Parts: sequence; C-alpha cells; structure tokens
Amino acid sequence: MDSDQSIFERIMTGEIPSELLYEDDQAIVIKDINPQAPIHILLIPRVKIPRLVDADESHQALLGHLLLLAGKMAKQLGCEEAFRLIINNGADAGQTVFHLHLHILANKAFEEGQLAAAFN
Repeated sequence: MDSDQSIFERIMTGEIPSELLYEDDQAIVIKDINPQAPIHILLIPRVKIPRLVDADESHQALLGHLLLLAGKMAKQLGCEEAFRLIINNGADAGQTVFHLHLHILANKAFEEGQLAAAFN
C-alpha cells in the first residue's frame, strides 16, 4: 500500500470495501460511512486533486462532469427537488480527506443558517 494514497484511492483500487452507487472513467459515487442526512453520498473524481483550490484549467471538464453527475445522482435517488451539494475546502472548512469530493445530502430539511450544523 502506498502511504500517500487517500482513503478514496484505496476504495477505487478495491483495497477498502465501499457501497459503490455509480462509476465511470472520471468518478465514483459511494455512500458516506458517517451520513449526516438520510441520503448522504460522495462524488469522488478518480484524479486526486487535494482541494478545490488546487484545481486548474486542466480540470475544468472534470469539474463540470462532477456537477452534471450530481444532478444525475439526485434524480436517480429521487431527491432532485431538494438536496444540498457541499464541497469542503481545507481542514477549517471540515475537509478530512484531502482528495476533492462533493457531498450530496438530502431527505432532510435544511435552512440556510444551518449550513454548519449539517456536519456537527
């Protein structure tokens, strides 16, 4: 095992089991192991970008793909009318795995002022 591999890279290689909901050549989608809402999934690019601010122009198509995939997954899960899409950037923002990923949370009422509460 490469000690520099993120948990997500280890999931993609099959070293760590996970409930895979979707995969293509650019990304995977798994259930979050510590869900903060009845629906809580992670969209993870196969390319390791530590944080959103580390993305550059070469990642533009991938970032667009992730947003389109978020909509596709919301429809597939039946939560397209109301879901929260979150990207944590940096430890102080709640990022614990430094491999860019998007959270979809749904089937829970959210209010704008409760954003921080989604991860407490």
